[in-house]
Amino acid sequence: MARNVVAITGASSGIGAAFARKLAPTHDLILIARRRERLEALAAEFSRAYETSTDILDADLTQERDLDAAAERISAESRLILLINNAGFGTRGRFWERPFAGQEQMHKLHVMATLRLTHAALGNMVPPDRGGIINVASVSAFIRVPGTVSYAATKTWMTTFTEGVYLELRSAKSNVVVQALCPGYTYSEFHDTLGVDREQIGAPGWWLTAEEVVNASLDGLSRRKLFVIPGWRYRLLTMFLSGLPTGLRLPVEAIAGRMRPQESQVAAISAHKTKHLE
Repeated sequence: MARNVVAITGASSGIGAAFARKLAPTHDLILIARRRERLEALAAEFSRAYETSTDILDADLTQERDLDAAAERISAESRLILLINNAGFGTRGRFWERPFAGQEQMHKLHVMATLRLTHAALGNMVPPDRGGIINVASVSAFIRVPGTVSYAATKTWMTTFTEGVYLELRSAKSNVVVQALCPGYTYSEFHDTLGVDREQIGAPGWWLTAEEVVNASLDGLSRRKLFVIPGWRYRLLTMFLSGLPTGLRLPVEAIAGRMRPQESQVAAISAHKTKHLE
């Protein structure tokens, strides 16, 4: 019997690879990322262990041609049951001091790629009235601090976009599920790419494994939860800050920004190194 298919962007490491490993035993996969060799290694691993059929798309989703190819593949997959928009990256430093190219690439990846692929997936899922989409956002959607302007803005867009789609699906009485997954600090290559010492930005209790994030997400998906924030500390923090009036919330976010490592403590990252981590 043919298995349902899950498409995952940013699938070669971190949360994306953790989703792939969790779902490979029971699903066929479409893995989308820039690093083909890593995707091939995952595909071979899943084939040996679970006889999983894995389709690999080595794509840079900030490039229109690659994004169109990924959207066409997702739109054409009749067995598609889940899309996970996970590809993303971050930069550090004041907005006007960072190269514009990196800021633009971030908006293309977090906003335009999520927009395009979600549209393709919904066109495939709504008519048969089944399936789900997970948009991997961040607690930065609720907690903005200096040095993360574009990252927080694009992740906030992702949560607002997901909520809007959720409301439209409800109004249409659709069974398709959408989720905004909002993790905090997660052990992955994300912070390695930024050149950040994890001990400087969060105590051990604030760090989650990619597997913990994935488990929370899939549990929330089964219960049709719109927002999933893994970790009780992050749930309390976002609930507290979201409830504050703007005049009180902004000083708290400013203090949090001063507690982060200063730019002088972080290795400068050139624009070509701020490409999205997949």
